[in-house]
Amino acid sequence: MLRKLHGSEMGRLEPDAFRESQKHPIYVMFQNIRSMWNVGSIFRTCDAARIQKVIITGYTATPPRPQIDKVALGATETVDWEYVADPLEALADLKDQGVKIAALEITENARNYDELSAEDFPLCLVLGNEVTGIDDEVLQECDFALEIPQYGTKHSLNVAVSAGIAIFEAVRQFRACDI
Repeated sequence: MLRKLHGSEMGRLEPDAFRESQKHPIYVMFQNIRSMWNVGSIFRTCDAARIQKVIITGYTATPPRPQIDKVALGATETVDWEYVADPLEALADLKDQGVKIAALEITENARNYDELSAEDFPLCLVLGNEVTGIDDEVLQECDFALEIPQYGTKHSLNVAVSAGIAIFEAVRQFRACDI
């Protein structure tokens, strides 16, 4: 028989311990994401995956906002984040720190999302607008693109769903590299 665990049985970190904990070397950049609910959802995923930092750019809304907070369930208070208006400036700073930049986008020569190696970390996943994707000038600054295969009639997934798939796969691959 299965029994759901209560929160106290899950062994989760308290917010202060989370902030001080070692993070996976994965950054997530939001580039012109228009839905605050998507922003909140991705924040929650970033907390669950214990990523390094969220970088919010362009016209993406920043916390605190009721729509973001409703979905994030406190993740905006635990995940380190910053707002940088110009995504190109943020990418240049990350590259200066030795971070590889991966567009989560359908492009020519995209790699499958499960084809990361030790050399790809630290990694920044760039997430784009729900309709238009990642801006071309931002895409040109990426080191490579990652694509999630699509087997149905639709050509894309919701950005928060795509983020969840790619973030957790990146964490799995980083942990498998034993860096």
